[in-house]
Amino acid sequence: MKLTYQSYELELKHRFTIAKFSRTSTPLMLLQIEHEGHIGYGEASMVPYMGESVESATAFLTSVDVSRFTYPFNFDEIINYLDTIAPGQPAIKAAIDIALHDLDGKLHGKPCWQLLGSNPALMPVTSFTIGIDTPEVIIEKVKQAEACKVIKVKLGRDSDKELISTIRTVTDKPLYVDANQGWTDLQQSLEMTYWLQEQGVELIEQPMLKTDFDSNAWLTERSPVPIIADEACQRLADVPQVAGAYHGINIKLMKSAGMHEAHLMIQKARELGLKILIGCMSETSCATLAAAALAPQCDWADLDGPLLTSNNPFIMPGFADGKWQLSDAAGLGLQLL
Repeated sequence: MKLTYQSYELELKHRFTIAKFSRTSTPLMLLQIEHEGHIGYGEASMVPYMGESVESATAFLTSVDVSRFTYPFNFDEIINYLDTIAPGQPAIKAAIDIALHDLDGKLHGKPCWQLLGSNPALMPVTSFTIGIDTPEVIIEKVKQAEACKVIKVKLGRDSDKELISTIRTVTDKPLYVDANQGWTDLQQSLEMTYWLQEQGVELIEQPMLKTDFDSNAWLTERSPVPIIADEACQRLADVPQVAGAYHGINIKLMKSAGMHEAHLMIQKARELGLKILIGCMSETSCATLAAAALAPQCDWADLDGPLLTSNNPFIMPGFADGKWQLSDAAGLGLQLL
């Protein structure tokens, strides 16, 4: 096994603003794992507010002993090994996991989605995310979302209703919203859920602080719109912990430490009767195809990374009828420029 990696700055088409953070680019770590003439590609998207960086990823990778990754891969053992190197740091762990899944598919001569038991016919539409911005920019972003059938809106400030109303002047597409822990008043939040339902909103992500279990549970019990845990649900151990406070969970590979644990989270969520949104950070075609391999097992998808960025170093995956298209190519199906 041979591991190589390089940092990369992924540029956003527009400044991306959520309730408490704003940025114009996202640092990545792109890596390759080579074995028996095949190369697996992986990606870590390290949005600053999650605490990872090029420096922390580099330090982690220098501690990884790739000779431990013997084929056939035991992904339970691999993630346990990665967790012993350092706590946290799920994005760089995800990069290794994604590369090994890509490599696994190529060694098997089969697509990852097939090895993971997905049915491409069940691929959900993916939403196009619009960050907090001025009405003029919001309208421009909606126009750029023409190929998507659902729009996701970032909320969590005093301008929430204005933002939604602005979008409704130019489109009647279904909406997902994400408050990113920005709501604080319970009664106002409950009233907001009913207003959002009237506006065609189909789900609400992380309305209250992730640490405020009781408030999120109170709102979930009363909301006419499904409430989805995002920041409150990172990895597999969190799934049963949030089950009593939300209708569903948002799984992101950069939180779950990769495809293997994301798959386990899907299975656990189904056992607990939870709905599933599979989401993303700012990502290239690499991590998008990794998540898309699992998306048919989920209820909703928010995998718009390549649609929001301007310097994707890989070829854009097939996209039609608002959905990512899974190919029969071995591994992720990733194509290099």
